[in-house]
Amino acid sequence: MTFEPGCRNNWHIHHGTGGAGDQILLCTAGSGWYQADGEEPVRMRPGTSVRVPSGTKHWHGASAGAWFSHLAFITPGEDVRNEWLEPVNDEVYEQLPTTNGENA
Repeated sequence: MTFEPGCRNNWHIHHGTGGAGDQILLCTAGSGWYQADGEEPVRMRPGTSVRVPSGTKHWHGASAGAWFSHLAFITPGEDVRNEWLEPVNDEVYEQLPTTNGENA
């Protein structure tokens, strides 16, 4: 999946039962962000991986000034589904740490 600069997906939750529904993100190029609800954002650069436990509200997307590509895997099993929620608003996105005045 590739995001243009500033592009991010909505908050969402992956569901599953019996160990299913976890998401694994692996950054392959560029610079982006992952954030779980109520937690600090995680900067993603090539080689960064994140495991998102099933049931975790989160979002991921590109930095403001960079393209971002990642692979996304969902652990298979019973009752695996996604729940799409509200957009990540500009107020949340603009609070990301910056480098030289840019979200990088």
